[in-house]
Amino acid sequence: MTNTQETSLPIIAITSGEPAGIGPDIILSALSEQSFDARLIVLADPNLLKERAQTLGLSPTIQILSHSTDAKPHQQGVISVLPIYMGTETVAGTLNVKNSPYVLETLKQAGAGCLEQAFDAIVTPPVHKGILCDTGVHFSGHTEFFQAQCRSPHVVMMLATEAMKVALVTTHMPLKDVADAITEQNIRLVVRALYKDLQEKFGIERPKILVCGLNPHAGEDGHLGKEEIHVITPTLNALRAEGMNLIGPLPADTLFTRKYLDNADCALAMYHDQGLPVLKYSGFGNAVNITLGLPIIRTSVDHGTAIDLAGTGKANNGSLKVAIQHAINMANNAKKFST
Repeated sequence: MTNTQETSLPIIAITSGEPAGIGPDIILSALSEQSFDARLIVLADPNLLKERAQTLGLSPTIQILSHSTDAKPHQQGVISVLPIYMGTETVAGTLNVKNSPYVLETLKQAGAGCLEQAFDAIVTPPVHKGILCDTGVHFSGHTEFFQAQCRSPHVVMMLATEAMKVALVTTHMPLKDVADAITEQNIRLVVRALYKDLQEKFGIERPKILVCGLNPHAGEDGHLGKEEIHVITPTLNALRAEGMNLIGPLPADTLFTRKYLDNADCALAMYHDQGLPVLKYSGFGNAVNITLGLPIIRTSVDHGTAIDLAGTGKANNGSLKVAIQHAINMANNAKKFST
């Protein structure tokens, strides 16, 4: 590979996640098992990776970098690290609040690196929200962290597998509050962000989006709820007038069938448990969580820290591999779109 080819490869930052969880395990195993067509940089304490590799019986080559531009194309078994050091030692499976500042620093540097264009995308293994909040810092999730860091007014949560993509109008809220959150403004913000990123980061020239209704049977002409008539349909019609290819509102129990999914690029669900159970049933462990609406690219795994599996060698790295590959694809598409 020539120097020009090497420097054209995207630089993907991978944070290390909760050090007592399976984040280090899945990074070590995934990057040891296969190569990726990108320059991968792990933001982590190299001593953590070396100790966890020894525990897992792995022997990768750990390369310490001084700058992102020093990264070479990823090779199987070689892990390039931009070092960020922990304040105290970590024991696999044992949470330690003293390491929370380290976790937050990895996220901060990853986000700043993307904003400064030192990185082309971020991939995040899982963190433990509780232990981070125990420091006195309110941490509700990666999405909100990067939204605040990027000063983005509105973000969209999407999960994707090879078979489907599902985005959400509302995310983590009680079901009793969902109907009030299905407003013209929220739908407009979500659909516009979703449509834009499907074009720019997924390379889909004219995305076709299936939109769920809120109520059973999409309201049954107002007999099972009127949100479709008064809010969802008029908003979709206005967005269609802007040139967007939107189908719906459709009943969720029929939208998530091959008849519709095989002929669309993404589904938009009104609330968390309307769309994600279907996606996770079809591909849990090999799905990726993607934050849209940011000026940067961020993907993540579809699972938690699995503290009980840390250091056992039993953690599944499938979702991390998919998250890395999606980040690479999205970074390449974004570069093409901008040229």
